[in-house]
Amino acid sequence: MANTLSPVAPTAPAPSETLTKIRSGLARRHARERRFRAYGIAAICAALGAVVILFSMILMKGVPAFTQAKLTLDVFFDPAIIKVDPKPVRAPDQSAAAYERARLDWERQVTLVNWNRILEAAVRAAAPDIEVDTRQALSIVETSERFVLRDRFVADPGLLGQTVKMDLLASANADNWLKGNIDRSLPDTQQQLSAPARALADRLKEDGTIRFAFASQIFTNVDSRSAPASAGLAGALMGSLYMMLVVIVLAVPLGVGTAIYLEEFAPKNRFTDLIEVNINNLAAVPSIVFGLLGAAVFINYFHLPLSAPLVGGLVLTLMTLPTIIIATRSSLRAVSPSLRQAALGLGASRMQMVFHHVLPVTYPGILTATIIGVAQALGETAPLLLIGMNAFVAAVPATPLDQSTALPVQIYLWQGNENRNFFEPRTSAAIIVLLGLMIALNALAIYLRTRLERRT
Repeated sequence: MANTLSPVAPTAPAPSETLTKIRSGLARRHARERRFRAYGIAAICAALGAVVILFSMILMKGVPAFTQAKLTLDVFFDPAIIKVDPKPVRAPDQSAAAYERARLDWERQVTLVNWNRILEAAVRAAAPDIEVDTRQALSIVETSERFVLRDRFVADPGLLGQTVKMDLLASANADNWLKGNIDRSLPDTQQQLSAPARALADRLKEDGTIRFAFASQIFTNVDSRSAPASAGLAGALMGSLYMMLVVIVLAVPLGVGTAIYLEEFAPKNRFTDLIEVNINNLAAVPSIVFGLLGAAVFINYFHLPLSAPLVGGLVLTLMTLPTIIIATRSSLRAVSPSLRQAALGLGASRMQMVFHHVLPVTYPGILTATIIGVAQALGETAPLLLIGMNAFVAAVPATPLDQSTALPVQIYLWQGNENRNFFEPRTSAAIIVLLGLMIALNALAIYLRTRLERRT
C-alpha cells in the first residue's frame, strides 16, 4: 500500500532581529508622539481654563458695578429755603462786565442756599412713616446731588415754588446695602449705614423709589473722593487717549524709519551690530526702568509738567519703540529678495525699490506691530506711577500738558480705596473697560492685517 503524504502548510519566516527592533522603536516613537500631543492639548486647556476663570471672576465682580442705585424723588424747590434775588437780566445800557458781575453775585447767592434741606424734605416725603434724623436721611443720597439741584435751579430759576421729579444718585453706602455687598447680619457697629437709614433704604427700594439703572457716570464723570458714588473714568480715559496719540505720533514714524534704515540702508559693521543688540536688549528692559528714565530726563532735566499726558506719552514711546523696530525689521526681512532684484533690474533706485515696492508689501506687518505696541502701552502702569500720574485729578484734561491720570493708574487707585465694598466691583468694571479697549485694538489689528494682505 502506497504511503500518502499530507500537505504541509508553509511557515512564515521568523522576523529578523533588526526588523523587531525597528518595529519596537516605531511603537515607542508613536507612543511618545501621542503623549507629547496629549501634554500639549492639556497645557492649552489649562491655559484657556485659567483665562476663562480670570475673565469669569472679573465679569462676576465688575458687571454689577455697571448698575447703580438711583432715587426718583419729587423735589420741591421751597421758596422758604431758596431765598435769593431774581436772576439778573441784562439792561440795554448795561455793560457786559457789569452784567457778568451781577450774574456771578446771583449764582453765589444760589450756592449759599442750604440745598441739603431740599434733599432732606424730598427723602422724607418719599417715606413719611420712617423716623430718621437729618443725617440719616441724607446718608442714602450722594453728597454731590445737592449741586445737581443747584445747577438745575441756576439753569431754570422758574422752578422756584414748583415740584419736579428728578433722578438722583444713591450714596455708595446705600448702594452697598441694597446690592448685598455688606452682610446684613453684622451688628450696627460694623454697618456703614445706621439702622433707620437701612430701613429707609429698604422701604424706598420696595416702593420703587430706589431702582437700579445703568451707571452712565462711570464714563461721564471724573474721579471723586468726596462723592464716591459719582466717581468715573472720564479723566482717565481722556488722559490715556492723549498718551496714545503721543505714542502714535512719535513712536510709529521713528520706529518704522529706524527699522527701514537699519534693514535697507545701514552698512553692516560693528556699529550697526551694536545698535541692533541694544534695541533687542531694550525690548526686554522692565517698564519701570523707562519710568525712572522719564522722571530723570523729562521731569527733572527738561522740567516738563508733572503728571501730564505728554510726559506719559514720551515714556511709553521709549518703551514701545523697540517693539515696533523689531517687528518692522522682521516684516522687511520676510519680503522675497527677488522683489528687490526685480525692482533694481528695471532701473529703480534703491530709495524707489524700498518705498515703492518693498514697503507696501510690509504694511500689514507694520500696522499689526504698531497697534499691538500701542495696546501694550495702553495697559502699562509702573512707568506712569513714577512720573506722578497717580495724583488725584478731579478734572478732564483739556490738553496733553494738563495734569491727568490714566486708565490703568485709575484702576490702581480704586483698588486701594478704603471703601472696599463699593470700589472693588468698580475696579473690576474699570478692568473690563481696559480689557475691552485692548481687545478692540487687537481685533482692529487682525482686521486691518487681513484686509491689507488681500490687497497686496
